[in-house]
Amino acid sequence: MSDLLRYLAEEIATDFADGFLTRREALRRLALLGVGSTAAVSLLAACSSEPSGAGSATPTASGGQTSSTATATSTATASGTASATASAAQAPAPPAPLPAGVEEIELPGPDGRKLRGTFAAAKQPRGAVLVIHENKGLTDHFRAFPARFAKENYSALAIDLLSEEGGTASLGDPGAATAALGKAPPERHVADLRAGLDELTKRAPKAKLGVIGFCFGGGMTWRVIASKDPRVAAAAPFYGPLPDGADFTGSKAAVLAVYAELDARVNASREAAEAALEKAKLVHEVVTFAGADHAFFNDTGQRYNADAAGKAWTKVLEWFGKHLG
Repeated sequence: MSDLLRYLAEEIATDFADGFLTRREALRRLALLGVGSTAAVSLLAACSSEPSGAGSATPTASGGQTSSTATATSTATASGTASATASAAQAPAPPAPLPAGVEEIELPGPDGRKLRGTFAAAKQPRGAVLVIHENKGLTDHFRAFPARFAKENYSALAIDLLSEEGGTASLGDPGAATAALGKAPPERHVADLRAGLDELTKRAPKAKLGVIGFCFGGGMTWRVIASKDPRVAAAAPFYGPLPDGADFTGSKAAVLAVYAELDARVNASREAAEAALEKAKLVHEVVTFAGADHAFFNDTGQRYNADAAGKAWTKVLEWFGKHLG
């Protein structure tokens, strides 16, 4: 199993262990990923037996600074023991209206393919930012995300990495979106993301480029950094799994790596990420938010932590202001 598929399978199992998915739904999503029934049952059992936040600790940020802190409370609450008889997830509602200033766009992708996304233009951009979604695709949260950057004078593009499958909305449910992302070669995702950088260069020709991604998108951000694209001046992977054998030598990106104290699974690769950044001699800072868990930034998710998200957003704007502005 590839490192990407392994990560996605573990993400499903962790959501089950935390009470966010029923057992039946977790098994359905694992089956969509191609995980066999015996392996799936074993994975759910293993994740359920691990205490929350096992092995995590509050580290210090690079350079000897104390890591940013967040309150120990989380707005996420487990929904209780998963029921084996619950029905599978229903199809999501139609996409929500986009905020003012955000438009649906098509852009040219590799090999003549068409890519989809949402874009918001800043009148006088301080920089331009590529936004990479989580493992459920370009959901409403990420479709609207460019508006947040435009408000801060950054043009921004949120790309749909499921464009080749017809777009996130066409797949019908989050499990299918996750499976499609996992089955596509990571190299295809990186090529599509670099096409997104091409589009930003056209739309904001004088702007320096940044990349930000969350969960699965954080992992893709690491892969964009490893692609050594010279146009990427700054990057902010949020709790993203480090790809196996990641090598950032030759990249020019200034990297703000964001982690959550309770996210033991992703934190297991934090030291390797920092070592790879140091080996490549990249400007970087590693920040861990105390009391926060995986996906704490997504205000539509069950692990949202408002305090940590607010502080992380301030940190991102400071970082991009320094390295893109």
